[in-house]
This record gives sequence, structure tokens and C-alpha cells, in this order.
Amino acid sequence: MTTLNRPGAPDGHVCGIDAAMEIIGGKWKVLILWALDDRQDRRFGELRRLLPGITEKVLASHLREMEADGIVRRTAYEEVPPRVEYSLTDSGTRLNAALGPLAAWGRERVAGAGAVGAGAVGAGAVGAGTAGAGAAGVPAAHGGAERARWTHGRTPG
Repeated sequence: MTTLNRPGAPDGHVCGIDAAMEIIGGKWKVLILWALDDRQDRRFGELRRLLPGITEKVLASHLREMEADGIVRRTAYEEVPPRVEYSLTDSGTRLNAALGPLAAWGRERVAGAGAVGAGAVGAGAVGAGTAGAGAAGVPAAHGGAERARWTHGRTPG
């Protein structure tokens, strides 16, 4: 669901974070961005497999919104059977780079929780602003419990 601009500023945004959250708000959009950063030109079914728990309706809706926002490019090929691929635009690639420090913060937070006894968590092998691939096509930004959830469809417990 696209959020509406807030009143109070000429363009409806209070600050840059507000403008960014309008684009990436929601449970799945950032994870879709990471999956597309790992490898360009992904098909719908590939994205669905990489994001356990997302419904087809939500994935299709988010991809349409992200395309309208200029973050995702949809390429339809005129062949039989029809083929559609999704990739990041330059703007989407820059947005993913901006999310790199947030991913690093999240890994540190999860690693800190693991030291307290919340479970073993490994750090992903990604530098700020990049999203390398880990096991089973999981972005390396997702380490430990998140990697287990992506690869097994559930959080270890």
C-alpha cells in the first residue's frame, strides 16, 4: 500500500526520511530490493521463492508500486511462453546502497541479541552499500536467524 504524503510541507514531506519511507515503507519492499540487488533480471517466481511468506498478490502489488516509483524496471519479452523480468533502476541501486548501513546496524543488533542468549547468529559478509549473495540466493546482508528463515521458511527456535 502506498502511503500518502503528509500535510505540512509544500511537497507533503516533512524530511528526507519521510520521502524515503514513502517509497520503501511496508514489510516486503526492502527485501524485494535486496533480492533484486543480489542479481538483476529476476522473474516473478524467483522473487516469490526468495521471499518465503509473501503472497503473490502482495509481491505483484509491491512490484507495481516500486515500478511506478522508478525503483524497479519491468521488462516484458514478446516470446512464447511470455517472460517478464524485474531489475533495479539506477535509482533503485542507489537506494540499496543507502540501505547498506541500515543492514549493518541490523546485523550488529541481532549479533548483540545472540550474545545474550537469543540464539547463535552469524554476521553476513556484506560491506556497507553492497548486497552479496549468500547460501541459496539469500542476500549476505541476512545473517544467522534471518538466513535460516530465508532458507527454511522459519526462524530457528
